Amino acid sequence: MVERGAIQKRVKMKVAIIPGNGAGDVFHANWYGWAHKQINKMENVSCDLRNMPDPITAKESIWIPFMREQMECDENTVIIGHSSGAEAAMRFAEKYKVKGIILVSACVTDLGDDNERASGYYSRPWDWTSIKANTDFVVQFGSTDDPFIPWEEQQAVADGLSSDLRKFSDKGHFMNSSFPQLMEVVKEKIQ
Repeated sequence: MVERGAIQKRVKMKVAIIPGNGAGDVFHANWYGWAHKQINKMENVSCDLRNMPDPITAKESIWIPFMREQMECDENTVIIGHSSGAEAAMRFAEKYKVKGIILVSACVTDLGDDNERASGYYSRPWDWTSIKANTDFVVQFGSTDDPFIPWEEQQAVADGLSSDLRKFSDKGHFMNSSFPQLMEVVKEKIQ
């Protein structure tokens, strides 16, 4: 019970950007640094973006504990995951409650790629029910002209999660230096 005149503290929202594998310095790769800067300008929101450990293979056994223990992703966190980072976001949400996940260029299989297979994300079926139960929302960005992720893979994620799918035909693998459509969703979901 709140006493009369007491000021209720608003819980500060967190956003964690989980990059794709092999991105190099994430602050200068794709839209990550741009989004980090834009989100940190928002009131009552903090954004975490880091160069991930094991950046080439992006092993689940390394990234999920890093997200939990170092980035402190929790029930007040919106995780934005791109490519391999999208798979990390989904596997994280299978185990832990988060505010929501925003997936960019997500897929469901290793696409026959040895490095992707070694990451561990694709070693078992996706637990769509747990992911949905552990998130307040799932928004997904996908493009039919993605040169790495076939549309069928992206659609399989949308079908499994009943995501709010934002489908494009001209964004490729979403590797531009800015991503205004992402910021629209972040603002919509957080404020």
